[in-house]
Amino acid sequence: MIARVLVIAGSDSGGGAGIQADIKTITMLGGHAMTAITAITAQNTQGVSGVHPVPAEMVLAQIDAVTADIGIDAVKIGMIGSAFAAEVIAERLKQFENVPIVFDPVMVATSGASLADEATIAAFGKLMDIATIATPNLPELRSLTGEDDPVSGALNLVGKHGCSVLIKGGHEEGDALADVLIETDNITTWQGQRIDTTSTHGTGCTLASAIAVYLANGARLTDAVANAREFVRVALYAAPGLGEGAGPLGQGDVRLDVGPPGAPRLNQVTVTVNDYAKSVQFYRALGIRQIVDSPENGYARFETGGGATLSIQADPEETIAATTAVYLECADLDALVDKLARLGIAFEHGPRNQPWMWREARLRDPSGNTIFLYKAGEARRFPPWRMDDKGL
Repeated sequence: MIARVLVIAGSDSGGGAGIQADIKTITMLGGHAMTAITAITAQNTQGVSGVHPVPAEMVLAQIDAVTADIGIDAVKIGMIGSAFAAEVIAERLKQFENVPIVFDPVMVATSGASLADEATIAAFGKLMDIATIATPNLPELRSLTGEDDPVSGALNLVGKHGCSVLIKGGHEEGDALADVLIETDNITTWQGQRIDTTSTHGTGCTLASAIAVYLANGARLTDAVANAREFVRVALYAAPGLGEGAGPLGQGDVRLDVGPPGAPRLNQVTVTVNDYAKSVQFYRALGIRQIVDSPENGYARFETGGGATLSIQADPEETIAATTAVYLECADLDALVDKLARLGIAFEHGPRNQPWMWREARLRDPSGNTIFLYKAGEARRFPPWRMDDKGL
């Protein structure tokens, strides 16, 4: 069953953080996101200009509505509109004893705007009492504990509330970063290099939501954190560069890089070619982006529109047997084939409708590898003759 994740958090009108970042993250990781909105904010990449808390009764009504009908496999808690809301939410969530809860104690927006008053921060303890894990950044951890030593402060939170604590190192100075997960009986650390970007709005929300999805799918806490960290890092690399301030992450462009547990993901194919230069020119002409160029090793890698990658490995002495075909799906097959034909690329046949409900054009690369450009739409994964999963 799809992972059902309830997000209790505020809305970000700029789409970078809050509910909007949560929904994008959960969706990209294959989960189903449900929401209980605690506050409406007016904000963009440069700051927050208004906050309107949702009455606690309405927050509870949202929680009750989705849990009564759809059910939940994990909960992610972000921005809380008031101290009273924190208290009643904690009380309501106590009924879900076996449901993992990820609490991201949001206090200050990336722009520096305050999103929680002192009374609300004081009430966070009730949420940590029921949480599986809390994910404060360094300033938030200091506010929660009053301690300058993050490890000592986190250990005190673990001992006091019983939840695990992930110390996020993004606010450290320098290029080397460390995240530390402190559990009641274990400490795990991850090292990483800072990614040079100003698009950091929503990193905390994204990380917490990703952890929630993995926990909902039954992952161990350490594995959930490790996978969630990887998701955030790829989303930082893929950030679209929107706005004049701290821009949003690129959750929608992660695609195949970090996915839910289950079947392996096919996202890399390598074909052997004889002529490196001609092959690079050919594959670039198809419209896929070259991301690795290593002519001294005869190796190049290309990124397709769906996020999967295709590589070529040159070996001038290899005999190419066209026993495997590479399929590249196109949004507008006929227009692309017409464009390539005008560039002098020869096709063995142009676009044809096939009995298996695909439309295909066939050609070969300079070394003789078979390439199909095609359009399948829903028929690729959901043809009328698709096998019933229940019988497998």
